[in-house]
Amino acid sequence: MPEITILRTASHIRKLFEILSQHPDGLKAANALKALAEATQLTTYEQGTYASTGGRRFEKIVRFATVDCVKAGWLLKDRGIWTITEAGRLAMSEYPDSEAFYREAIRLYRAWRESTAPEKLIETSDDIEQDEIESVGDARITYEQAEEQAWAEIEAHIRTMLPYDFQEMVADLLKALGYHIAWVSPPGKDGGVDIIAHVDPLGTQSPRIKVQVKRVANKVDLQTLNSFLAIIETDDVGLYVSTGGFTKDAEEAARRQTARKITLIDLNRLVDLWIEAYEKLDEKARRRLPLSPIYFLTPEV
Repeated sequence: MPEITILRTASHIRKLFEILSQHPDGLKAANALKALAEATQLTTYEQGTYASTGGRRFEKIVRFATVDCVKAGWLLKDRGIWTITEAGRLAMSEYPDSEAFYREAIRLYRAWRESTAPEKLIETSDDIEQDEIESVGDARITYEQAEEQAWAEIEAHIRTMLPYDFQEMVADLLKALGYHIAWVSPPGKDGGVDIIAHVDPLGTQSPRIKVQVKRVANKVDLQTLNSFLAIIETDDVGLYVSTGGFTKDAEEAARRQTARKITLIDLNRLVDLWIEAYEKLDEKARRRLPLSPIYFLTPEV
């Protein structure tokens, strides 16, 4: 009898979606898998490890099965964060039975694959038994875990920087992007502005850029954002950088602004900009967040 059945896998996937549904902004993959394992009575086989990698079978089985859900449009994976899409939430409502739910994800995956490369249709988890997952899914999962680990290390590095060093990092980024730094607040009270930048060397042209930098874990809320908006004048552009991101009402308020221009930058966007500008950073700036590209052969999906 197969150790991995579609019914068993379907049960895991359904429970995973129930866990993720409690986190509208997504959940780190490692935390989601941990919560799933704690909510599941693992079989002896699932608790075992694969000889080649040493990884526990349970996590690999689940990761492999989520490929169907991603291609079905139900699950979004971004830098190690797993988030249910609106289509995924609708599917949970439409298919309350776990097996029906997962079989629909498989059907949608196959439809997607047939439309893109029918001659390379990759097996889904219901086609594979036991240790075959190790060879078929290894490249996919290794690639996914490498992305998660890389992002976790970048995130941890930034979150442990001293606030003033992080402020200098943002100033370095703006300089690399072509702006001229007029002032960086020294340690201590800053009056709500950490950096002032201009679009020209003398600061004679509009707009003047006022920057608030927050290396925080929590999201910046509307009240906090409004305090910053209060010091943005007609000829100013406000730039708010927050490692914790922003609440939805803060994001909506920023989008509605007309007289006062404001741009919000979360951790993801900050790192994207850093990578984009990396070649233009000087050596001292690069040392604040040193990055090296590593190339993988993108696995078949």
